[in-house]
Amino acid sequence: MVCYIVPLATAVVLSALWGFSKKGASGFWLNLFLYGGAAFGVVDHLWHGELFLISPNWVADILLGTVITSVIFGAWGLTLGLVKMKPSLAYRTGILRESKK
Repeated sequence: MVCYIVPLATAVVLSALWGFSKKGASGFWLNLFLYGGAAFGVVDHLWHGELFLISPNWVADILLGTVITSVIFGAWGLTLGLVKMKPSLAYRTGILRESKK
């Protein structure tokens, strides 16, 4: 029941390693996707009253969290691919903007 832990842990680790702006807008978007996926999991588990329950089959929960995190990485990669194919999206999302230092 704690499948939201994997995307949350990934987001926290990436935030600690990269910061929120060190890797540019694409890193920011990845962190945003990961925190959003974790927040969705928390809301879903709160809704069903099982936020801190640990099921007897916790390995399956961790595997589900890994699948969720993989889908988030895939969506992030798709987003980056679409932005590179259609440059007008790049400036709307800020992914390809040069950061001023």
